[in-house]
Amino acid sequence: MTAGLLTAEWTKIRSIRSTVWSLLAFVVVAIGFSVLVAAVVSNNWDKPGAQDNHATLVHDPTALIFGAGFGVGQLAICVLGVIVISSEYSSGTIRASLLAVPRRLPMLAAKAAVFALLDLVASAITVFAVFFISTAILRSHISITLSQPGVLRADIGAILYLTVLGLFAMGIGGLIRHTAGAIAAVIALVLVVPPLISLIPGTIANHIHGYLPTVAGELVAQTSQQPADVLSPWQGFGVFCVWTALVLGACGYLLVRRDA
Repeated sequence: MTAGLLTAEWTKIRSIRSTVWSLLAFVVVAIGFSVLVAAVVSNNWDKPGAQDNHATLVHDPTALIFGAGFGVGQLAICVLGVIVISSEYSSGTIRASLLAVPRRLPMLAAKAAVFALLDLVASAITVFAVFFISTAILRSHISITLSQPGVLRADIGAILYLTVLGLFAMGIGGLIRHTAGAIAAVIALVLVVPPLISLIPGTIANHIHGYLPTVAGELVAQTSQQPADVLSPWQGFGVFCVWTALVLGACGYLLVRRDA
């Protein structure tokens, strides 16, 4: 993987209009929803029924701070991950890319590396913006700082989760090669399948739910482990990384074996 190959992939990614719009949507939605939740919690602090939010902020503050904003905002990361690779197939530019770089796996690795770095930077800016703005709004009621046990790890974990989520979506996009179909598949895996599995009673279903990609991955963005969690935060993130590696591995295998 050479510097020229990385530069070429960066040029392709930033030339896609949806890259800017997807990142902008992620930042605006994640910050907007998180700040809105913090403002509502602050305004209703002394009202009846607010005790659940108080308890959450004490035991797992990042669950409330990141919950709504990143729950919706992560969809923009999923869309961007898919488009990064599927747009080449829909436009036909993948043929030109493979003519310029006949060795397909280095091209895929360069694309993943450039996109991961872009995703990492955008996620870091957004995560810390959400954290500091939300905690400033809540400061008159409760003090939440990075020095508290588990909080800094949860912030870093949220950044890592969003970065790997983008790579996971990119792998799905490379497998399906059709933008609409790949986006539908990723959204189903992120938003539809986990709630459906959680409705199935029994210990086996609970463990299946706990090992689903994003369910396991999100644990690293929690301040503390919850009683119902099957995995610890870093175990969950490791499981998510394994899922992502398998998807990208399958994407690479099909890239080599199939025609563009």
